[in-house]
Amino acid sequence: MANLLETYWRKRDFKKTAEPAGEASPGAAKVASTGGLFVVHKHDARRLHYDLRLEHDGVLWSWAVTRGPSLDPAEKRLAVHVEDHPLDYGAFEGTIPEGSYGAGSVVLWDEGKWIPDGDPAAGMKKGHLKFELSGEKLKGSWNLVRLKARGKEKHENWLLIKVKDEYAEMEGDILERAPNSVKSGLSNDEIAEGKKSKSTKPVVQKPEKKISKKPGAKNKPSAMPDFIAPALATLQASPPSAAGWLHEIKFDGYRIQAHISQGKVTLFTRSGLDWTTRFGDALVQDLLALKCDQAILDGEIVVPTDKGVASFALLQGDLSANRTDRMIYYVFDLLHLDNESLLEEPLLERKHKLENLLNKESNSKLQYSEHFEQSGENMLANACRMGLEGVVSKRLDASYKNGRTPDWIKSKCTLRQEFVILGYLPSEATGRGLRSILVGYLKNGKYVFAGRVGTGFTTKSGDDLKLKLSKFKTDKPAVADLPKKEKNAIWVKPELVVEVEFRTWTGDGILRQASFQGLREDKPAKEVVKEQAKEEKPTQKTSARAKKSAVTSAITLSHPEKLLWPDAKVSKQDLLDYYASVWPRMEPFVVNRPLSLLRAPDGINGQRFFQKHASPGMQDAIHVLKDPHDKEEYLYITGFDGLAGLVQLGVVEVHIWGAKIDAIDLPDQVVFDLDPDEGVTADRVRSAAAEVKGHLDDLGFRSFLKTSGGKGFHVIVPLKAKATWDEVKTFSHDFAEAMVQAKPEEYTAKMSKKTRTNRIFIDYLRNGKGSTTVAPYSARAREGATVSIPVEWKALDAKISPAAFAIGQKSTRDILEQTDPWRDFFKAAKALKV
Repeated sequence: MANLLETYWRKRDFKKTAEPAGEASPGAAKVASTGGLFVVHKHDARRLHYDLRLEHDGVLWSWAVTRGPSLDPAEKRLAVHVEDHPLDYGAFEGTIPEGSYGAGSVVLWDEGKWIPDGDPAAGMKKGHLKFELSGEKLKGSWNLVRLKARGKEKHENWLLIKVKDEYAEMEGDILERAPNSVKSGLSNDEIAEGKKSKSTKPVVQKPEKKISKKPGAKNKPSAMPDFIAPALATLQASPPSAAGWLHEIKFDGYRIQAHISQGKVTLFTRSGLDWTTRFGDALVQDLLALKCDQAILDGEIVVPTDKGVASFALLQGDLSANRTDRMIYYVFDLLHLDNESLLEEPLLERKHKLENLLNKESNSKLQYSEHFEQSGENMLANACRMGLEGVVSKRLDASYKNGRTPDWIKSKCTLRQEFVILGYLPSEATGRGLRSILVGYLKNGKYVFAGRVGTGFTTKSGDDLKLKLSKFKTDKPAVADLPKKEKNAIWVKPELVVEVEFRTWTGDGILRQASFQGLREDKPAKEVVKEQAKEEKPTQKTSARAKKSAVTSAITLSHPEKLLWPDAKVSKQDLLDYYASVWPRMEPFVVNRPLSLLRAPDGINGQRFFQKHASPGMQDAIHVLKDPHDKEEYLYITGFDGLAGLVQLGVVEVHIWGAKIDAIDLPDQVVFDLDPDEGVTADRVRSAAAEVKGHLDDLGFRSFLKTSGGKGFHVIVPLKAKATWDEVKTFSHDFAEAMVQAKPEEYTAKMSKKTRTNRIFIDYLRNGKGSTTVAPYSARAREGATVSIPVEWKALDAKISPAAFAIGQKSTRDILEQTDPWRDFFKAAKALKV
């Protein structure tokens, strides 16, 4: 019997800790099948968790429940099986000293009796324990279900699940309602402070039951349908800016429609193929655990990288290796629920019902795809900064419609789409995979050649793809009018579809910087066409002859007449001429600073993407800085040639760090970006800017104002470069929070749409290392070719608009004739005292 506690003893020094050493009970057989004591310890160790302990075989079986037990049957809580504890531990409450295993305070959060349903030893062996609890806080029926081991996991992971019965609660949180000990009435902090037991135990009150009214009218009963052709998004250069849209992350995975009916799950691809067996049993079990008899879910299965970004290449690799442990199903729509079709319901109502249905446990393979009702442009910018593929925008009130629809809009950070493989060039190394593949797409029923894809292959993926292509060899290419250099390729029938990421299209329709991402087995070749964002065709060409500028550059623009802002008829050359006119004022704010660039090589109505690292084809005047701390490489310029080089690349917005390259860890400015919710008047935004200035004046800081070129204003404070990024961000956060506390009805310091309704978001997040703000005098990727211009504070009294200035407008030329309002910016710098 003693060996049951060997692990427990080995981990503890009982000369230091007050935990009981205990011994295995000789009366174990009496409780082997009838249950016995159960306790839950609330353990504030390195991280707070709850330890569930069940008496069996003379010891306490123990699980560390990371987020604590929940009375909601939909909440499956991770429970890590740990070493058995002695029965004496059931009464333990106290502090485990520093340096000891599990150091921290322990309270007896709940205690009572447990009764197993069936033989508990058999249940442990099988990995499914059913039991009842009769405690002061936890009652009724429960399940402990063991998860399949992943990789080289050292511990057994289980799920603790409340059964739906009279003791289940779908609202409220027992952990918050009854946080203290049932033995002493003390909290963990009070135990740690050595306080004495309270005279009475805490009262555990059950919350009032609330009746939640479902939005919308009742749906008519509907039989469970077969596969539903999915709604598809239309490509657009940027997200919709109008109200009435929500925005979701665009996942890089396989679109999957999950059908749950009669205890069975079927997983369909976007074309209706049954791929249930390819994604593993764990996802199926999570779907079956949902509180419904029938459901149809729409979402995307992905494999995230270590940084949490979905990777199609990883997903393809895992599918090839029959590995499913890393796969996550992000669900964004609910089409059918328990004999009710939801196809005609507004999207927002479907999303609410979906969120209520889904399990919210963080370790579940089933995850709710969050949506945001903030600015779509901001959402896309943030997605691009995080390395995501892009954003899908959807009308809040739209029903679910099959096929490509204007109610769903996709905007991408980089160009990416499917192509059909037309042929390949084998590796020059004998017997090895591919040097490149030749791809194309359908146009008017015929294949069009799109160029080569020569990167993105691993040795294995190249070998595997070559093997598959060998089965489709043919003597004749599926496309005519091939370039001469491609005549020696090995041609294949147009059967296999690949996902390709690329930078842009050349003028003659060939991919540039194309990278293989993986096979798309869910999409037939006959559906592959060229994806193109809708673009307004220019009605008038700007002269190709370069105009004379106030500042000259050695950089020669290619296609200077290309319209970057078609609506305003502003060309590449117009942008360079504008920058030449403002360069004496702009120079101090953009040279020798790390930059982030918003590029739109085909104009703002084409594809746009953020860039902060070097890429092939850049001018020598654009330099690269390697950060000695995080080894990241950043772009910077040292003069006007660098800015001209950015224009040549199609950069339509220049964003700057708040620090220079020679003091990259010490910011020299604080930025407050005032971002109003839809419907907030311009007068309120102007008043907010003035109020920020007033509070900064009170703190002894001189601040400067500029228009954003969009909806808000930017208030900037120059600093002497002495404080760290963390110190500057803390100051800006505290400043913003102070304004929110003073006028919570006017301001918010949180980005979420929920908190921003009819408020102005004081965006202090521009003040972290690596964060950027649009540079003074930079153009903006907005209709009208607006620019961000420094102005005098008195401009607020003159009712200036945040989008008052644009390239080519007389008002912009006029303000540049006036005295520079930021001429003393850096002279006004003060140290931030922390």
